[in-house]
Amino acid sequence: MSAFSAIKILQPPPFAARSASDKSPDTLKSAVPFLGSTSRLLRSPHSGALASSSSSSSSRRCSVVAVAEVVKQKKAKSNLLVTKEEGLVLYEDMILGRSFEDMCAQMYYRGKMFGFVHLYNGQEAVSTGFIKLLKKEDSVISTYRDHVHALSKGVSARAVMSELFGKATGCCRGQGGSMHMFDKEHNLLGGFAFIGEGIPVATGAAFTSKYRREVLKEACDDVSLAFFGDGTCNNGQFYECLNMAALWKLPIVFVVENNLWAIGMSHLRATSDPQIWKKGPAFGMPGVHVDGMDVLKVREVAKEAIERARRGEGPTLVECETYRFRGHSLADPDELRDPAEKAHYATRDPIVALKKYLTENNLATEPELKAIEKKIDEIVEDAVEFADASPHPPRSQLLENVFADPKGFGIGPDGRYRCEDPGFTEGTAQV
Repeated sequence: MSAFSAIKILQPPPFAARSASDKSPDTLKSAVPFLGSTSRLLRSPHSGALASSSSSSSSRRCSVVAVAEVVKQKKAKSNLLVTKEEGLVLYEDMILGRSFEDMCAQMYYRGKMFGFVHLYNGQEAVSTGFIKLLKKEDSVISTYRDHVHALSKGVSARAVMSELFGKATGCCRGQGGSMHMFDKEHNLLGGFAFIGEGIPVATGAAFTSKYRREVLKEACDDVSLAFFGDGTCNNGQFYECLNMAALWKLPIVFVVENNLWAIGMSHLRATSDPQIWKKGPAFGMPGVHVDGMDVLKVREVAKEAIERARRGEGPTLVECETYRFRGHSLADPDELRDPAEKAHYATRDPIVALKKYLTENNLATEPELKAIEKKIDEIVEDAVEFADASPHPPRSQLLENVFADPKGFGIGPDGRYRCEDPGFTEGTAQV
């Protein structure tokens, strides 16, 4: 039995079969109460596996999924949600994300980084819970809060830190910076500074996978993950891509990192219906709400959503209700959020929760976890030393990766970049 088939599913009958006497479904509260949460989910008289892809009518039915009983069903088979090895991998990845971001704050305030830097503290369960289930060939498309997504996908701490320092050894050779991480080797297809602009890229990557499999007849089951926040879910690109992904049954998972705030705007004040997961069924795909402060719950939902996509059963929309422990960026004094709200979520730290689970279930000892923390401290320190010692990009790199036409603005008739001319920075009138 799959995780999705074990939980509450809304499968309304086709429109023609509904009558005026139909009753509205009962409501069911989420298993974990969140401060300001809007997660009141729908109970259905129907339950069972998701609609089969063999019927066009059934594929159009709405499949709304609540996460309240995923863990309960898992425990029926086993007392443990992860093995020792899996648990230690999750813990190490989350510690890496948190320690790296804490170091970024230090380096920013010491003047080593410039521009806007958005940290991921508090949201580690989402990145780790999803990305550590992927293959190297799978694609991840991020936002401006992208450092930890890059680390989870396998990009080295050295490469990410160097990029933040604007050095030539960064994953984008110092030209991307904090909000534009990219790594071809690990299929990290970019962080994006403007909200929503990464979703079409992720949808295109999913289309590529489907085209390779169904048209080119290649053995390709690659999946795309699109990460974005609650503030993005009122943008047009989000809806356009949900429609296209559902229409073509693309292998993509739309992951909403709902940290309840879009800069200084409360999610509850910004949208007519704050329950983002309900937007999935409107386009004929499953919509899932999960506790984004619990990596094990996120992992259970992520596993089924990714496997669905890999099997060719189409997209899933997953709303992870989480919280960031810092301001919107390091330039944000974070004075708009209620101190009581911040204190509430501080008690639900996802790393502390995982550590407690591992030790209470004898999956890890305190010395083992301390050894992981020491290892990560050394990795982060090494990343800073490496980035600081790395060279800045040469001036000749200025227009690389901008112009492709040999006869265009950036490349001269001799095939050399114009910016290699020693007089290039003296003015552009002669260009």
